[in-house]
Amino acid sequence: IIDDEPDLREIIKLSLEAFTTWKIEMVGSGLEAIQMAMAQAFDVILLDVSMPEMDGIQVFEQLRSQPDTVDIPVLLVTAKARARDRQQFMKMGVTGVVIKPFNPRLIAKQIADILGWEI
Repeated sequence: IIDDEPDLREIIKLSLEAFTTWKIEMVGSGLEAIQMAMAQAFDVILLDVSMPEMDGIQVFEQLRSQPDTVDIPVLLVTAKARARDRQQFMKMGVTGVVIKPFNPRLIAKQIADILGWEI
């Protein structure tokens, strides 16, 4: 989970833990996220779009430019719910979009479906 808001990171984590037993890592900045993704393998990344210094789009582009992270599914988390915004994100190659406010069960199901896991 990559989000500059500690409370939202914790809410997403607790929400996922309510439905799964997944190991969840959290970071608060794009640079931390890139460094962590380069250091260890992740099954999926939840990435906030609006962050200071390095926004989610910049992080996504960096992840896609690295051989070790190019294939990690990325779900963008955003309050931008307009169809045009979602279409733009999907054209960029993101795996999915989670709209705030979100339904915790649906996020867990979306991740499980992407990975072919049961919840």
